[in-house]
Formats: sequence, C-alpha cells, structure tokens
Amino acid sequence: MDPVEFAPILGAVRAFVRNEVVVAEDEIEQSDHIPDRLRQAAADMGLFGYAIPVEYGGLGLSMTEEVQLAFEFGWTSPAFRSMFGTNNGIAGQVLVNCGTPDQQKTYLPGLASGEVVASFALTEPEAGSDPSGLKTRAEREGDDYVISGQKRFITNALDSHILLVFARTGSAEIGTKGISVFIVPTQTNGVTIGPKDAKMGQRGAATSEIFFDNVRVPATSLVGEVEGEGFTAAMRSLAKGRLHVAALCVGMAERLIEESVRHATTSGQGGRKLATFQLIQAMLADSQTEAYAGRAMALDAARRYDDGSDRRLAPSMCKLFCSEMVGRVADRAVQIHGGLGYMREVPVERFYRDARLYRLYEGTSEIQRLIVAKQLLRQAPTLQ
Repeated sequence: MDPVEFAPILGAVRAFVRNEVVVAEDEIEQSDHIPDRLRQAAADMGLFGYAIPVEYGGLGLSMTEEVQLAFEFGWTSPAFRSMFGTNNGIAGQVLVNCGTPDQQKTYLPGLASGEVVASFALTEPEAGSDPSGLKTRAEREGDDYVISGQKRFITNALDSHILLVFARTGSAEIGTKGISVFIVPTQTNGVTIGPKDAKMGQRGAATSEIFFDNVRVPATSLVGEVEGEGFTAAMRSLAKGRLHVAALCVGMAERLIEESVRHATTSGQGGRKLATFQLIQAMLADSQTEAYAGRAMALDAARRYDDGSDRRLAPSMCKLFCSEMVGRVADRAVQIHGGLGYMREVPVERFYRDARLYRLYEGTSEIQRLIVAKQLLRQAPTLQ
C-alpha cells in the first residue's frame, strides 16, 4: 500500500485504540467480553481483514504495515486484537497461502468483513509447539474424510464459523509429513466446543477445547486439496504470526512505560517524587532501551519478511526477544508502582498477567531458541 494511503489507516487505528478501547479496558476485564460496539467498529474499519488480499475484500497490508498496526493494538487489552487476529493471522493465512481458488473465493471475503470468524485448530493435549505428536486423524472414506480427535486452547472457537483443523492423514511414522489441514464448519455434526477456559490473563479473549467425533466433511474441505501439506501451511502462518506477536509485545511494553512514567512523576515517597530516585530512573531506562530494541527488530524483520530474504530466522528471533522483553518491562512496571502495582485497580497489574502468555503461544521461547540455533547450525561450515 502506498504510504500516503496507509498513514490515515494507522492514524485512525491509533486514535480508536487510545480513545475508545483503552477506556473500555476495565469493562473488558470485568465482563470477559469485547463489547459489541467495539467489534462493530473494528469490522467497519476493516480490521478483520487487514492482512487479507484486496481482491477478497481485505486491506492487503504488507508485513511492515501490519507490524505498525500491531504496535498500536499492543497498547491496549490483548483481547481486542485477538478478536480479529485469527482471521488475519494463523487461520486466515492458511487459506491465503494454501487454499484453492474456490476455497479462497468461498471463505476469504467473509473473513475480511468479519461476517465469518475462523479458528486455527492445531494444538492438542500432547502436541503444542511441536505438532509432530499430533493425534487427531482424518480417514478417507470415498468422497469424504472422517475426522476424530481433540484440540486444546483454540482461540475464538466459541465464536467461530469455520475451523482450520490439522489432522493426521498419514502414518505417525512419517511425522509432520503426514499432517493435512481441513476446513470444518463449526456446526458440522460431531463437532463439540467446550466451555471458555479460565485463564490467568487476557480476559475477553476466549479459548476452548474442541472435540471431533467422526466428523464427516467432503474431500473438497482438504485445504489445497493435497494431503500432507498441513505442517507447511501451519509453519508459514506461524512465522508471520510470530512477527505479529513480537510487535504486540513492543506496543504493550511502550504502554507499560508510559504508565510507569506517569506514576513515577505524580507519586512520591518521603516527600520526594518517585522519579527523583535513581533506582526508579534505572528501571525506566532499562525498559525504554529494551522496548526501543524490540521496535527496531520488529521493523527490520518485517522488511526482510516483505522482500522474502528471511521468513524464518528473524520472526523467531523477534518473537523470542520481544516476548521475553515485555515480561521484564511488566515486572519493572509493577515494581515502580510498589504495592499499588499488585492491585487489580491499576493497568500494570492486568498487563503483568496478560504479558505472560506471549512467551507461550505461537511457539514457546524454548521452541524459538531451537529454531534460531538450527538455522545457525545449518549455515555453519562442516566441522573438520
């Protein structure tokens, strides 16, 4: 998109987040729900389809533009972005990258408008960051597939219209090469969605278990209509998603710093403003430095993603650094607030709980370290 066209979109999102969503944070926290007025406004702004191609009704933003939006989304409750995150991200990108033309025409316009919500059903009780242990199976029976299994921690499952379901079509012995992905309408017979999970943080963003009991779908539901492509589809979506999550972490860190500066300059101890204490200043300086580094990393990685020079190593490095970074910034923010930072009435307490998930989902920090190390070792000369 031309920078002149993107600038007003970015400005509108920033104004909406800071003027409308931030003031609703307590409402979201208490109700564990995104107000309908915010959902409708997000749909009207095109936020359900910012990463979906223009020909299907989306905004078709580049990764560099998406990262800049994510900085703004990170400023407020993570549940707001999560509401439309699966449509643009890990679920929608499976169809963008791997769907047949018919599948794309059928589903992408609805995802872009927000009329359809998609969920990415990969994680299982024994297959999370490493999908090689996936046990859900899809057996071919004539012109259909029959799917049986269980998924866990699936974002937006209760609100979804379609599920992108990863299932094993090959033997367990061939590992990830035997994984395929299917489009399964949520109302299909045999699909059962469990209750909303009770989480530590990120209230307003619902996750649930999903059970598949001999769920029959037509063979045309196989994404790309090719078996064994599910792992590749998942990794392509997750690489993009990891970079997006890194940018969200930067946005949250910057919000935490603002809250910390405000508290330090308006509150005191012993007749002195907190901001005059050098140890408080040191925590602020460390947080600002790390957030700046995260922002620079995310923008550089996004440019490399857009030009195709690095779509694996840089996203993992960014996700690793930024998700760990925001945890440190959140911890310092609570410390700067003192006892008040442990109280539910202040934003930093909520963000402290919200931030913890970023080190877990879309690939844990440990998985990112393995990816980074493996890429480095592949590039290394053979030891003599």
